[in-house]
Amino acid sequence: MSHANAALTPRARLRLARLIVDLGWSPSRAAERYDVSWRTAAKWAQRYREHGEAGMTDRSSRPRSQPNRTAAPLVRKIVHLRRRRRWGPVAIADELGLAASTVHAVLVRCRMNRLSHLDRITGEPIRRYEHRAPGDLLHVDVKKLGNVPDGGGWRYLGRQQGDKNRARTTGKRQNKYRNPLIGTAFVHTVIDDHSRVAYAEIHNDETAATATAVLANAVAWFAQRGVTVRRVLSDNGSAYKSHLWRNTCAALGITVKKTRPYRPQTNGKIERFHRTLADGWAFAKFYSSEKARRAALPSFLHDYNHHRPHTAIGKATPITRLTNLPGHHT
Repeated sequence: MSHANAALTPRARLRLARLIVDLGWSPSRAAERYDVSWRTAAKWAQRYREHGEAGMTDRSSRPRSQPNRTAAPLVRKIVHLRRRRRWGPVAIADELGLAASTVHAVLVRCRMNRLSHLDRITGEPIRRYEHRAPGDLLHVDVKKLGNVPDGGGWRYLGRQQGDKNRARTTGKRQNKYRNPLIGTAFVHTVIDDHSRVAYAEIHNDETAATATAVLANAVAWFAQRGVTVRRVLSDNGSAYKSHLWRNTCAALGITVKKTRPYRPQTNGKIERFHRTLADGWAFAKFYSSEKARRAALPSFLHDYNHHRPHTAIGKATPITRLTNLPGHHT
């Protein structure tokens, strides 16, 4: 693409070249018309003769040959050290006797210049995927949160006052370490792979019966928005390995998918959503009770789906990717 101050855009170059080639204008006369040098006019006319309209676009400035480019064996060594030891350019350069700038250029070319682009376990470049249509794949999981005691928890009030509120809320119930039992909120989360639209419910357990009920509710919720669910991806938790889960998915016409054991990255979209859930809702502000926090969840989900720009989908809001919403095409 030509720069902002270029005298000729690709369209203007084509008009200039046609004046010379098709209409027989001299390069100097055509150059005067477009306020460029005759050499520039002659260049684009020659490009037009050789390549037609395709020749009007800018060519790459990269040289055809690079005799001083880093040799392939050295590139392989740099890549190996980056993957296995997770070293930076300076450490790799010191090990191989190269300039750090050379190592950095190789890492950029191999798309390994940021450690966040590499899998933490294998060191391989992260392979990202996205299904083509809403409903092609749902990610499901459970986020566990300690209940908020009446009066507020330690995160905003400090340990001393938080422990007092916790003891008053739980009464005499204690665990084996004699700590008050406040209970756990199990947030069952569902997120659509393509659109990132999220659905969630809070329950007091993560049993198969609860998980399947949440799935059925989520499928109905998505159906109201014109989305047909085809697959569901979960980890290998007991609820998702149960016969009830398998039978419920079969009854709903959904194909069951499982992540590889000990590989939460496979279900990374919902793991990342859990972080957003914690930062934007669970710990975002002071809650005086668990009831107050649970009451704030629907508002957070609405904001996440309808108003919050999502960087993974081009800063659009998730709901805009449900192109078959009722009323969109009327």
